[in-house]
Amino acid sequence: MSDDFCEDIWLALIRWYRLNGRDLPWRHTNDPYAILVSEIMLQQTQVERAIIKYQEFLETFPTLQSLAAAAPADVIRAWATLGYNSRAIRLQTIAKIILTQYNGVFPSEPEQLLLLPGIGAYTAGAVACFAFKKSAAAVDTNIRRTLWRIFKGEVFKPANTPKEEYAFAQSVVPPNGDDAYLWNQALMDLGSSVCLPAAPKCDICPLINNCRAAVIARRHSLFPEDASVAPILRAAIAEESEKYIVGSQKRPQKPFRQSSRFFRGRIIHALREQPGAILLTELGPMIKQDWEEHNLSWLEDLVSGLVRDKLAIWADDLHMAATLDGASTDLLLD
Repeated sequence: MSDDFCEDIWLALIRWYRLNGRDLPWRHTNDPYAILVSEIMLQQTQVERAIIKYQEFLETFPTLQSLAAAAPADVIRAWATLGYNSRAIRLQTIAKIILTQYNGVFPSEPEQLLLLPGIGAYTAGAVACFAFKKSAAAVDTNIRRTLWRIFKGEVFKPANTPKEEYAFAQSVVPPNGDDAYLWNQALMDLGSSVCLPAAPKCDICPLINNCRAAVIARRHSLFPEDASVAPILRAAIAEESEKYIVGSQKRPQKPFRQSSRFFRGRIIHALREQPGAILLTELGPMIKQDWEEHNLSWLEDLVSGLVRDKLAIWADDLHMAATLDGASTDLLLD
């Protein structure tokens, strides 16, 4: 990859971002704690939903110290409506570790951040880059797709290991920390608004003259050189997508209302509504309309998962009851 090719892309995309970047609250701070909160929230939550909870959460727990000292039930209450409550518990665990093992000094390098529970390669890169202006790659779904189209000309799911993906993404990050910050933010916005999965808006893309996927699409089409490349790419994406789905022989996904996540949420809701402990034989009919006694082991497994995630505890013994937040009866979990 030539330096000139990379530099042309950096300049074009950063220029576009300065004019078109989203105004998001976590882009107005370099506080690593606040940025970590935003990144944990955004792991499995849409941006629009995260914005409101991000501001509320930081008003309730403005510092690592305040989060670490809080009761778990209060932390999960502040997380309400975001789902995946285990993220809130992991966030509090991280706060405690930074205070006790790092003397309150936030790790700044991706390798250090990866040692914290619940932080993967993307989050480590994002915090290092956005909080500390490190020249670090942050590869989420949008960035991966956009990078592979721009630099490699691949239009659908790249067949690379995560390690290879990060190595490549790191190789094209600007070396200057300020530019790396703008680059990663710009890639996210381009991927979420222009370089879309199935219907890219190539006509408004700032990299249309640099993107190798666009060049390849034109080269293998009968379209005139000045025609829109978007329909060509969309056709290629559809073709590659079909090959991938057929080749992978993916199993159909369960409907959400039959998923473990759905029933975990119903268990937490039931525990919130019932002070104290609940017998599993009473809990079952509360969460499953067609409950039968042979479902008891299935329910035990679900509750055990919540216990492992520190969202519940067993009361008395394994077969009798479950409750939340230690011995407390303050069960306000969503």
